[in-house]
Amino acid sequence: MLADLDRRGIAFSTPQPLLDSAVPPHGTPIVEPGRIVWPLDAGGSIALAIARDGDAISLDVSATAIDRAIDSIGLRFEEVRGVRRYLRNGYQSWDGAYFVAPGTPPGDGPPAKAPTLGFAMTALLPEGEGAVLLGFDRHDRYQSRFGFGGTAETLTIDVETLLDRTGETRGETLYLFDGDAVEATLRRWSQRVAAAAPLPPRVPDRRLTGWCSWYNLYAAIDESVIREHLASARAYRDAQQVLLEIFQIDDGFTPEMGDWLDVKPQFARGMKPLLDEVAAAGFRPGLWIAPLLVGNRSKLFAARPDWVVQNIATGGPLVAMEFYGEFRWHKRSEEYYVLDVTHPDAAAYLAQVIRTWVGEWGARYIKADFLLHGAEYGPERARWHRPGLSRIAIWRHMMTILREAAGEDVIIAGCGCPLWASIGLVDAVRIGRDVGVTWNGDYSAESLLRDLQTRNHANGVLWQADPDCVLLRDRFHYLTDDQVETLAHFGAGCGGVLMTSDDLAALSPRRVALFADLLRRPSIGCDFPLLGITEGSVEQHVRRPDGSIEILQMNVQQVAD
Repeated sequence: MLADLDRRGIAFSTPQPLLDSAVPPHGTPIVEPGRIVWPLDAGGSIALAIARDGDAISLDVSATAIDRAIDSIGLRFEEVRGVRRYLRNGYQSWDGAYFVAPGTPPGDGPPAKAPTLGFAMTALLPEGEGAVLLGFDRHDRYQSRFGFGGTAETLTIDVETLLDRTGETRGETLYLFDGDAVEATLRRWSQRVAAAAPLPPRVPDRRLTGWCSWYNLYAAIDESVIREHLASARAYRDAQQVLLEIFQIDDGFTPEMGDWLDVKPQFARGMKPLLDEVAAAGFRPGLWIAPLLVGNRSKLFAARPDWVVQNIATGGPLVAMEFYGEFRWHKRSEEYYVLDVTHPDAAAYLAQVIRTWVGEWGARYIKADFLLHGAEYGPERARWHRPGLSRIAIWRHMMTILREAAGEDVIIAGCGCPLWASIGLVDAVRIGRDVGVTWNGDYSAESLLRDLQTRNHANGVLWQADPDCVLLRDRFHYLTDDQVETLAHFGAGCGGVLMTSDDLAALSPRRVALFADLLRRPSIGCDFPLLGITEGSVEQHVRRPDGSIEILQMNVQQVAD
């Protein structure tokens, strides 16, 4: 059965068991048909069950008679040969997904973005055509992690399920299969994940379109400027006769994260009258929230410090983000903590916020941001009010609170969002970093060009992809006209969310026509037939409802993997 793991010239060594991210001392493995058992020197055993599932192979790892709670369980493939590149797949919106050459070192960047760390699945590219997919199908219970090492000739892969000391001793089922084309193989994985999810995916029946305040105004918003942009958006929509559905007010209307029912003095009437105007103008009113973050200067933290997650090492609040220097956005807090949604009173508060926004203020679209912080911390670091839950169980508890309080008719877009745990709870997911005003860098076109390709396989299958806002303005950026227009076509071509933040009354005639043209196109998605095959070029095939294909080709040699 182990011989069935070898596909398309990629050969896997016999795996070793992993317990808490290390190979435990063990005796001679017992090999049976479809099963390997490793007796552990410390007592107990780890077993690997291997079975055929159509043309795929399933691998199930479990432990027996272990006398302690397990952090993680999995397999180590010490030698994987014949891999030209592998897909390093990030866990949330901003981690990125990109192909890496074996032997690439972790580098000195953020650990969560290291080329040696991945989650959920990987695609291994052979010297020939196609791909070999190694990935999990369930993502609603535990996080699944990949570690990559070795050399250019021999790749090492660690595959683990993070059990988070819940008492569980069985990992999620790992699948291996292959296909003739890279993106088609990835899309097959997304379809398998959709079928295994306990909640059906929420995929809007048409692309989400609209206007968002962030990438033009950022936090410099007040009621008057929002009303000006509302008038511009309405005039543009009516003059161009296009579908522009959402009008979303982003961060900047609340004084501190956590104090979600308070508004700044710049919104003297409160949010309800303003959202009523948005609805009267024919738009779906939207608001921004970071539901898991609580500022250290917020009224919420001052009143209820027991509502935030505790750091086991320090005994104080777990700090999710800190801004100790001069950059503090537009808020006063130096630190941001994590709302402990396992505390029933904190959970009730979050539900009250969303019910107020929807039921009283009139919000019908919620951009939920910084969602990664509910799924980042294991029991070795975080102390929650209710112990014994996995990080993913906690995160989905939070999102279930948000979804149930909002109701089925409210659109929820996840940003900084766990991509695979969110199935059935969000309608759209940001698939890359924030759009920027340069071609390269962390906040730039680079993430759009890279991550839209590598995550396109999930668009329309698990959720609607949000490539972030289209930049249309002529000034206040470092992009050429060709770059702006090509990026607009590229982002719109995915058939997912299409929004802008620019003042629609201030656009040049050329950009007015460009955005209107993109909004009128009935795109149902796209394909990237050269994914993983070529470096430095992109070929996007935009699929139309009538079956026709529009091809967009780009040379992006200057964009790094």
